Amino acid sequence: MVWLTLDDPEKAFLQGVIQMAAAFHHVQRGNLPGARSLLRRALRRFEPHGDRFAGLELATMCEEVREWLAALETSDAGPALPSFPQIRILE
Repeated sequence: MVWLTLDDPEKAFLQGVIQMAAAFHHVQRGNLPGARSLLRRALRRFEPHGDRFAGLELATMCEEVREWLAALETSDAGPALPSFPQIRILE
C-alpha cells in the first residue's frame, strides 16, 4: 500500500488510480452502482491536478472516465460501452 506512505498531491492521485481500477473490476462483476460511485470518486481525485500531473496526460483520461460514467448511467453496460480509459505518459 504505497499510497499510505505518500503525501498529497501524489497520494490523492494514486488513490484515484486505484479507485478507477476498482471501478472497472465492479463493471466486470456486474456491480454498476459500485462502478459509478468509484468512477465519480476517482474523478474528484484527478480533477484538482488539471490536464497534466507527474508526467501524465490527465485531460483525455478524465474525459474517458466521464464517457464511461455517462454510458453506465444511461445503459445496462451493453455492447456500446467506450474503450477503457488510458493513462498516457507525456513526452
